[in-house]
Amino acid sequence: MKIVIAPDSFKGSVSSTSAAAKIEDGIKQENRDIETIKIPVADGGEGTVEAFLTFMDGEKVTESVEDPIGRSIQAEYGWIEKSKTAIIETASASGLPLLSETEKNPSKASTYGTGQLVKSALNRGAKKIIIGLGGSATVDAGTGFLQALGVEFLDENQMPLKGSGECLGKVQSININRLDQRLNEVEITIASDVTNPLLGKNGAVYVFGPQKGIQSKNLEEFESKMKHFASIVNKTVSKNEIDSPGSGAAGGFGFSLLSFLQVKMRSGFELIAETSNLETHIKTADLVITGEGKFDTQSLNGKVPIGIARIAQKYNVPVVVFTGQFEGDLAALTREGIYLVVPIVDRVMTLPVAMKTGEELLEKTARRLIRTIDLGRYTTKETILKKVLK
Repeated sequence: MKIVIAPDSFKGSVSSTSAAAKIEDGIKQENRDIETIKIPVADGGEGTVEAFLTFMDGEKVTESVEDPIGRSIQAEYGWIEKSKTAIIETASASGLPLLSETEKNPSKASTYGTGQLVKSALNRGAKKIIIGLGGSATVDAGTGFLQALGVEFLDENQMPLKGSGECLGKVQSININRLDQRLNEVEITIASDVTNPLLGKNGAVYVFGPQKGIQSKNLEEFESKMKHFASIVNKTVSKNEIDSPGSGAAGGFGFSLLSFLQVKMRSGFELIAETSNLETHIKTADLVITGEGKFDTQSLNGKVPIGIARIAQKYNVPVVVFTGQFEGDLAALTREGIYLVVPIVDRVMTLPVAMKTGEELLEKTARRLIRTIDLGRYTTKETILKKVLK
C-alpha cells in the first residue's frame, strides 16, 4: 500500500513539514510495510518556505527586520544558491501570528519588514523571488513594503508618510524615482491562492479586514481610504489593477505588487505541486492524506485539501482530510473526491491546548486511521467466509 501524505500547515500549531512527519510516524507505528511519500504543501502563507526547501537544495537566511508594528525581530526566508532564488513569506515578517489579539491594529500595521527581506535577497544577488502573500497582519496595500524599497508616499504638504493602513487616506502623490532598480532585473512570482479584487464587499477591507482588527463600524471608512489610495496609484503608474484577481490579497498588497512591479501571479498550491511532482506521486498512490487547521465551506474555494482532492479524483485515489475543526457539508466534499474528514481532537480540550499538542494529535489520528483500514480488510465478506469455512 502506498500513501501520499500532503498536508497544509495547521496554522499557529504545526507546520506542513512537521505535520507530514508526524502523520508518517503514526502510520509506521501501526504498519511499517506501508510505503509513504511526504509532500508538505502550502498556499503562499505560513509554511511556504519550508515546503519549497523540502524539494529544493537550499537554506534559510535570517535577517533583523521590523514586525508589523515596528518592533525588531528575526525573520527567515528561503535561499536557493544554485538558481539565486529567494522564497519569502509575508507572514514571516508581517504576519498575524506575530501579534497578540490586543496588538492587532490595521491602521498602524505595515509590510515594511517584508520589503526588508526582499532587499536582503537583492543584496545576495537574487535573480528570482517568490513572495507568498498569505497570513499577513496588514491592510496597508503594500505601502510599507514599497517604502522599504525606496518608494515615497507624500501627503498634501509633500511630507513623507510611513507606509501603513493609516497613510492610505493621506497619500496625495507617490515618488517612485528611488524604487530599487534591481527589481527590474529580477523575475518576481507572487504565490497566493486569494483571487479577491481590491475593493468592494469581496475585497481586501471587507473580507480580510475584520480578522486583522478592523471593527465593523470602521469598514466603510477604511474602504474609502483604500479607494482613495488606489486612485493615486493608478494616476502614478497609468494602469488599473483594482479588479485584477488577487489584488485584494494580503490587505491590498497584491494590488501594489501588480501596479508597481513586473510580477507573475500564481497559485501558491500549484507552484508547490509543480516543484514536488505531486500529481505524479498521487497517480500511483492507494490513498492520500491531507489536512489543515480548519476545514469548512470556504475550503471549497481552492484551499490546499480541495486542490489535492481534485488531482486525486482524476486517478480515482481516495482522499482523507485531517483537521482541527470541521464545519460544512460532507456531501459536497464527497463530490470533490474527499472520502473522509477526520477531526484530530480526541477529547474535550481548549483551543490553546489543542494547538500546543497538534503534533501528538496528528500522530494518534494517523494510527487510528491505519487501524480502521486494517479492520476493514479483516472484516470483508471474503475474510469472514474463509474463517467460517475453516
